[in-house]
Amino acid sequence: MSASSLPPIDAGVRIGHVHLKVADLPRALDFYCGVLGFQLMQRYGTQAAFISAGGYHHHLGLNTWESHGGPPPPPGTTGLYHTAILYPTRRALADALRRLVAAGIPLDGASDHGVSEALYLRDPDQNGVELYRDRPEAEWPRTPGGGLAMVTRPLDLAGLLAELRTS
Repeated sequence: MSASSLPPIDAGVRIGHVHLKVADLPRALDFYCGVLGFQLMQRYGTQAAFISAGGYHHHLGLNTWESHGGPPPPPGTTGLYHTAILYPTRRALADALRRLVAAGIPLDGASDHGVSEALYLRDPDQNGVELYRDRPEAEWPRTPGGGLAMVTRPLDLAGLLAELRTS
């Protein structure tokens, strides 16, 4: 039986957590907890930490088991492109942008994809990070046949930050 002949995966399946190899655990915690605002749930000495939003056991695992002091992977190699962190509202995404600006962390890009709004950046180990929020499905752009018509347009960062001055 080939993979293409199997039925789709259960619709309730979700990505539970991501584990990142980092070179310096305190530096990674400063970024993910100090800048982005995740909560430290558990730490294994100087080698690993588990962090989350909202008290979940962990959304991100950070470890130095195979990477302590190591360099980031060179361009042109395989590996994780980015970790995408989903924010529940546009205001929450605006708060994430405010945190990045306050910490002086540059963006690699910021896009409106029609279905979502996204900020792209690098963590201290040069891992790609996407911070995004989904639009309600009823607002997703569609083709005349009903398929998705995602786009990539520049995201209005000033407009996003204005969310913090309203509501």
